Amino acid sequence: MSQERHSQLGIHPLDPGEAGELLKRRQIVRRTRLIVIIVLVLLAVGAARTVISRVFNARELQAGTTERARQYVKTAIAKSSDATQTLSLPGTLQGYVQSPISARAGGYLKRWHKDIGARVEKGELLAELDTPEIDQQLSQAVAARQQAASSLELAKSTVDRWEALRKKDAVSQQELDERRSGYSQARSNLAAADANVERLRQVEGFKRIVAPFAGVITRRNVDVGDLVDPGAGGGAARALFMLSQTDPLRVYINVPQSYSNLIKQGQKVVVTQAELRGQKFDGKVARTAASIDTTTRTMQVEVSLPNPDGALMPGAFVQVALPLKPSGALVVSTDVLLFRRDGAMVAAVDAGNKIRLKRVQLGRNFGQTVEVLEGINGDERLILNPSDSVAEGDEVSVAAETAAPKDKDKDGKPAAEKAKS
Repeated sequence: MSQERHSQLGIHPLDPGEAGELLKRRQIVRRTRLIVIIVLVLLAVGAARTVISRVFNARELQAGTTERARQYVKTAIAKSSDATQTLSLPGTLQGYVQSPISARAGGYLKRWHKDIGARVEKGELLAELDTPEIDQQLSQAVAARQQAASSLELAKSTVDRWEALRKKDAVSQQELDERRSGYSQARSNLAAADANVERLRQVEGFKRIVAPFAGVITRRNVDVGDLVDPGAGGGAARALFMLSQTDPLRVYINVPQSYSNLIKQGQKVVVTQAELRGQKFDGKVARTAASIDTTTRTMQVEVSLPNPDGALMPGAFVQVALPLKPSGALVVSTDVLLFRRDGAMVAAVDAGNKIRLKRVQLGRNFGQTVEVLEGINGDERLILNPSDSVAEGDEVSVAAETAAPKDKDKDGKPAAEKAKS
């Protein structure tokens, strides 16, 4: 601005020193503004970065929470029981005929001829008894029989004479009838004496204890000199011997009521013994009780088992496998079952991956599987090992099944062999 202008306005012109001072102040103001603007920009950038970071963290947290809250389940589909089922039941082997051998006559054991493990034939001598009392009774009975025979001869001759006298009218009819009655009594006495002698002879025959059937002696309970009482009552504790027929053998098993209708006479079975590994013995159902025991709700079944080589022994514990005809019902794994207040249930996954609880009616239990009679159609995806907290309508994700690891590589060699090489 010129001096004239300054003079007109009445403003005195600035000194050169004052002008430089004013310029410096303006520069300081501009720098301060610039610094403030930069600081504000940096604060805005930092705030924006914090907001964006929090938004991303919130989204990531929500996604993680949703992922962790999602239930992953494995499913299985019910199968029809077209395959033959096998029912395995425990049993105890018994001799086809198993009987304690007792003495019919009383006396002292004179000697025994067979010991445990001996195989005997029918009628073979097992032991002998010394029975002096029976011998004396038999001698007395024979003498009494001879007396009865002599009395009969005398009565007969007396009747003959009195009949001749009656024809001559030398005796009365009453006297003749008395002689005839005496003769009839004498005949009856002789018949009684004969019966007593025969009885004692049969009792004396029991001094020789013989095998009633062919088998194996499994127990001997007496020794020489033991006093043997007649008629031991058939008890094994007081029996002289225990005789068992080991071919064939019997097995008695108790079949649960749910399987009783599937067991038929003549049905083939397989018998195994834990001590005889790898060996199976074929038998068949000989007969059934055809009734259910009200106490155990089982039906007794007798299985006949051939044992020609004697590999099986009476008294052994065995397992009897009965093949059963398929019933056509649906079979599911026991891992899919839920037991709640309403009964047995299964958790099925629908097309929208939501849980649908269904009540089912169970049939036969095969151990790892069980029959389902009502409640499902067979095309449902059933959850394996469902938790107790599953509820109707819960959304789940079906986990993909992982393939089993292969034992061989692409060259067809075992993985372990390839690792060694």
